[in-house]
Amino acid sequence: MIHPTAIIDPRAELDPTVKVGPYAVIGAEVKIGAGTVVGSHAIIEGPIEIGCDNQIYPGAALGLPPQDLKYKGAKSYVVIGDRNIFREYVTVNRATGEGEKTIIGNDNLLMAYVHIAHNCILGDGIVIANGVSLAGHVEVESKAVIGGVLGIHQFVRIGTMAMLGGMSRIDRDVPPYMLVEGNPCHIRSLNMVGFKRNKFTREQIEVLKKAYKILYKSGLTIREALAQLEPLQMYPEVRHLREFIHSSINDPNRRGLINPQRRGSKDEV
Repeated sequence: MIHPTAIIDPRAELDPTVKVGPYAVIGAEVKIGAGTVVGSHAIIEGPIEIGCDNQIYPGAALGLPPQDLKYKGAKSYVVIGDRNIFREYVTVNRATGEGEKTIIGNDNLLMAYVHIAHNCILGDGIVIANGVSLAGHVEVESKAVIGGVLGIHQFVRIGTMAMLGGMSRIDRDVPPYMLVEGNPCHIRSLNMVGFKRNKFTREQIEVLKKAYKILYKSGLTIREALAQLEPLQMYPEVRHLREFIHSSINDPNRRGLINPQRRGSKDEV
């Protein structure tokens, strides 16, 4: 299962079913679960834990130290779940602080040249297209879709099932279920494509349309709109949307929210 040209530190822990391609380098404090495939010329440094059935393509570099001037050699980690795909030359850096982690969940697709910086947290079922860079401390909730060749500012959050248009500049939080694009970036509409892909019911879609109109088409301030959403909190999707927005505008460590599109522009809702 291991090519004779691969270099593997004897302190690494690889399940017997792991496959390692030519010229791959695997360092100490690396743990890799069953069924994972490490492509040629990939580099994996620890401390890092990689789960089962991951596909790591040629040239990927996982677990290297953070690209952060504050980093002074503290022992930090990368934790990766199961069934992720890391295409060619993806980079995932360890966290900055002592004992801190960069975390990637399950069933994510990271296309070629994606960069995941220190202390990022990714959920499950996320698709990130080619050439995307996530700065430090970015959080991406499950089932988000991120278009190609864009950058995400540090400490920004991307909500569940949000869709980000390619070549956009993402410098503030993107609420769940929204489609955003542009430079400067704006909320364009609800992510109707995502709803279909995730088999949302008609009821779920209609209540999110109502919430969207209260938030962005009613003329209310964002705090007034959040108050109007309280009666809809029986719906989990609206409750999560409201809690996400509430934390973005009230937490002093957050960067605030992406603005809605200009009044009078085309809207899919």
